[in-house]
Amino acid sequence: MHRELAPDQLAPPAANYAHAVLSTNVQRMLHTSGVVPTAPDGTVAEDVGGQAEEVWRTILALLAEADMTPTDVVSVTTYVVAGEPLGPVMAARDAALGGHRAASTLVTVPSLAQPAWRMEVAIVATA
Repeated sequence: MHRELAPDQLAPPAANYAHAVLSTNVQRMLHTSGVVPTAPDGTVAEDVGGQAEEVWRTILALLAEADMTPTDVVSVTTYVVAGEPLGPVMAARDAALGGHRAASTLVTVPSLAQPAWRMEVAIVATA
């Protein structure tokens, strides 16, 4: 159903992601809004690493609700406020996806909708 595309004429990805993912025979698609780092109790971690973990907890809950798993994720778009360290953001993604590689874009932005938010993520999953 999902196949990573990695033509020989391309340089390897800059991190743990796929250049592209081909999905065939798809019956269901999940598109999330930008998932923000607000915990169920309304709190927001101060550091970007804690925020990334909360975002991915939320994404995993959305996948479960859709009867999907991390291996169904085909695309990830991450927004991080400029100046924040990217390592914890990428580590949280990699941990949540458990080695699964999806097409991934990471964009630094000057700010997000709420000043406390340092990052957010939108995904597409297919099954």
